[in-house]
Amino acid sequence: MAALDDSSFSALVVQNCYACHAGYTYCGSCAAHAYKQVDPNITRKIFILGPSHHVPLSRCALSSVDIYRTPLYDLRIDQKIYGELWKTGMFERMSLQTDEDEHSIEMHLPYTAKAMESHKDEFTIIPVLVGALSETKEQEFGKLFSKYLADPSNLFVVSSDFCHWGQRFRYSYYDESQGEIYRSIEHLDKMGMNIIEQLDPVSFSNYLKKYHNTICGRHPIGVLLNAINELQKNGMNMSFSFLNYAQSSQCRNWQDSSVSYAAGALMVH
Repeated sequence: MAALDDSSFSALVVQNCYACHAGYTYCGSCAAHAYKQVDPNITRKIFILGPSHHVPLSRCALSSVDIYRTPLYDLRIDQKIYGELWKTGMFERMSLQTDEDEHSIEMHLPYTAKAMESHKDEFTIIPVLVGALSETKEQEFGKLFSKYLADPSNLFVVSSDFCHWGQRFRYSYYDESQGEIYRSIEHLDKMGMNIIEQLDPVSFSNYLKKYHNTICGRHPIGVLLNAINELQKNGMNMSFSFLNYAQSSQCRNWQDSSVSYAAGALMVH
C-alpha cells in the first residue's frame, strides 16, 4: 500500500479524497486521514459522490434542497453546477425522504465543514447520489465529471466503505492461505486498493466480478476512475495513494462480522 512522502507533498495539489462513511466510532479516525490532505486555501467547490443504500437508482441523483446543515455551520449547495448537471438529462432528483435517509453523503458533511472552516463562506458543495451504474454509465458519468475534476479549485470526495463480511452481509469469502479470517479480508481489500491506485477502471471492474467484494461505493469509485482515465488521455499526470486502512473488528470465526474502511488521496503532479 503506497503512502505519501511528506517531502514531496508540498509540490502536489490535492484533487480528491476518498473516505469511508460508517459511524464515526468505527471509521472516524480513518476518514480523517483523507480530510487532512484538503487545502482550504484553493478549494472552492466540493463534489461529494456517495452510493445509494436505500433506493434503487440506475443513474445519479441530485438533492432538492439548497443547504445541508451540520453541527458547525450550513453548507450551501452550488445551484449553478446543479443546473449544468441537470441540463445533461443524466440525473434525477432525490426525494427529501431519500436525502434524509441516506448516510453516505451525510457522514462527510461535518468533515467537509471542519476541513474548510477557515474559508467557510467561500465554497459550495455538489452532493451526488450514485446509483447502481453499468460499466457504460460509469464511463459516461466519468467523462461528464472529468472537466470538473480537471479544475484544481474543485475537490472530489468519494464515499465508500470496503468489505462487508459476515452472514448478515451475505458475504463470507475466505482465503485460508492468508491465515485468520480478518487477514483474508485485509488481503482481499488491499488487492482492490492496489488496483484503485493503478487508476485502471477496467481492472477494478474485473476485480469486482472475480471476488464480488462488497464495496458499497464501487460505483462512485468507478465514476472517479473513469474521470481520471479521461483526463489521462489528455496528458494529465495523476496518482492515487491510500493513507489508512482499518476494520470495525477482527473476524476469527463464521459468526463474526466486520466492515472495512480506507482513506486515500488523488494527486495531480
